[in-house]
Amino acid sequence: MPGIDKLPIEETLEDSPQTRSLLGVFEEDATAISNYMNQLYQAMHRIYDAQNELSAATHLTSKLLKEYEKQRFPLGGDDEVMSSTLQQFSKVIDELSSCHAVLSTQLADAMMFPITQFKERDLKEILTLKEVFQIASNDHDAAINRYSRLSKKRENDKYEVTEDVYTSRKKQHQTMMHYFCALNTLQYKKKIALLEPLLGYMQAQISFFKMGSENLNEQLEEFLANIGTSVQNVRREMDSDIETMQQTIEDLEVASDPLYVPDPDPTKFPVNRNLTRKAGYLNARNKTGLVSSTWDRQFYFTQGGNLMSQARGDVAGGLAMDIDNCSVMAVDCEDRRYCFQITSFDGKKSSILQAESKKDHEEWICTINNISKQIYLSENPEETAARVNQSALEAVTPSPSFQQRHESLRPAAGQSRPPTARTSSSGSLGSESTNLAALSLDSLVAPDTPIQFDIISPVCEDQPGQAKAFGQGGRRTNPFGESGGSTKSETEDSILHQLFIVRFLGSMEVKSDDHPDVVYETMRQILAARAIHNIFRMTESHLLVTCDCLKLIDPQTQVTRLTFPLPCVVLYATHQENKRLFGFVLRTSSGRSESNLSSVCYIFESNNEGEKICDSVGLAKQIALHAELDRRASEKQKEIERVKEKQQKELNKQKQIEKDLEEQSRLIAASSRPNQASSEGQFVVLSSSQSEESDLGEGGKKRESEA
Repeated sequence: MPGIDKLPIEETLEDSPQTRSLLGVFEEDATAISNYMNQLYQAMHRIYDAQNELSAATHLTSKLLKEYEKQRFPLGGDDEVMSSTLQQFSKVIDELSSCHAVLSTQLADAMMFPITQFKERDLKEILTLKEVFQIASNDHDAAINRYSRLSKKRENDKYEVTEDVYTSRKKQHQTMMHYFCALNTLQYKKKIALLEPLLGYMQAQISFFKMGSENLNEQLEEFLANIGTSVQNVRREMDSDIETMQQTIEDLEVASDPLYVPDPDPTKFPVNRNLTRKAGYLNARNKTGLVSSTWDRQFYFTQGGNLMSQARGDVAGGLAMDIDNCSVMAVDCEDRRYCFQITSFDGKKSSILQAESKKDHEEWICTINNISKQIYLSENPEETAARVNQSALEAVTPSPSFQQRHESLRPAAGQSRPPTARTSSSGSLGSESTNLAALSLDSLVAPDTPIQFDIISPVCEDQPGQAKAFGQGGRRTNPFGESGGSTKSETEDSILHQLFIVRFLGSMEVKSDDHPDVVYETMRQILAARAIHNIFRMTESHLLVTCDCLKLIDPQTQVTRLTFPLPCVVLYATHQENKRLFGFVLRTSSGRSESNLSSVCYIFESNNEGEKICDSVGLAKQIALHAELDRRASEKQKEIERVKEKQQKELNKQKQIEKDLEEQSRLIAASSRPNQASSEGQFVVLSSSQSEESDLGEGGKKRESEA
């Protein structure tokens, strides 16, 4: 006999769409077998019920046997041995259809009993198991949905929901295994159910026509003996296979018991961070409105650089997202646990998924992160992923607690300069350096540099050095966001005033600030550190860009958290592929001496506005540059005007002196004429005006003599 198609009992716990699709094929085959056996049963029943209709019923039976090869069975439809055997039976039965004497008792015992037993017991068992399995599957889906909807605030209900998932999953697994076993057994029983009634019918005919044995030659008896031997072989093979399947079921029940728990103990099942392929069920978040959303459970699997999804009834999966060069990070959802977000390389598409357990949650994030780096293209992906993850683990250090960072900001005894390695902000507008490609990563970011993952507000009085580091002169910020007295806001008269929503990812000190690669490398290390240490939360702020400075403002209280003077921003850049990420480098003095400068790179995430923020910062620096040039030009023009005014005053003074000299000369000439007349005995009478001019002339002479 040819090989028997079987359902894989080992894959019942995984319950993948492929297994469900294969189960559908077996169910369709069972339906076809049931339909065919019902027809065969009706034909044989006609032989049993009406002796007068024996000839017609036998002819119909022969006809049905001839049509077996035309039946479209999904499994075993091309069994040539079975087809040829049934064809031979149809010929013999057609010859015996002319016989009209049949012993009803022999037909009932040898022909009707096997097929009736198969129809009433085996086929009904399949239908019953199908209904029980469907109910168990629905109960398991309902339990999984209740477990998935379990909020973090309802931890008291976790035990009850987990127990419900355990019970329903175990019930579904056991029912599914027995259902698979019954379907596999059906492949044997259908052959027995076809052959045994025919064999019994023929034996009854031989027994009835004992006296007419001349019609039954030895060749036919040999054929029947071979068929009987084949039936016994099939039965023995079926019994052996049933025993093997039962043993497999028992072994799987024992081995799968810990897996019934939806969130297994991570100490017993460690997380594998070096995977480049993964498959399993996830809950996908779908928005149905501005604030409402639904969660759909689907089967997800990775295929190369693609994330595929497949519904339970689908034959094949469809593309969910291209995860090459994507970004993945864990997110904190209010109503769900173990959630993570995948963002495509261009930032246009993102998806929030929920894993079933903490182990799956971390493995999915690590797997997608490895695929994003295209590690799967290497010859040995798992070894390459292990080396990359080990390098990332050695390149970063754990984030310190808030108290440790708070204490690090306090100046030591007898030391007045603040520790700027943690609190100073840095940013940069870089120059195009052509020789930076030859530099190593150590020349960009100092090794073992600590990373700051959140923002420390300057409102605290324990930070005396931070405001001075940013050029604020130690001014204390009002914690209520109010300006004291008549002091005007620093940004009231600013030409540029743009506000952006940003989320702070981290900052770290860098060794170079003359190329955008510094920002890219800092982004890589900070994102790797967040993924390794499972840091999910990000501080959201409003970034205000003006011509004087950059400000991080608390969106709730409108208090300025940090201020970055614009002249200190020496480099700024957005990520080459993910435009939501941007960063800038701030160069500040790290001690009493102005020559001791340090650079710190700050990394932020925005709502796809990285390029806009960089353009705004560039525009602000241009406006500040033009304003400075205009100020210098106006000062130079004022200086020129002052010089011209001084020269004009000197010129006017010189003209006045010349005018006075001319007037004195005229008066001297006029005063010499009366002297000549008096010498001739003539008298000249001067008017009052002339006398005044003469007096002025004398005064001028006196001034001239004094000079």
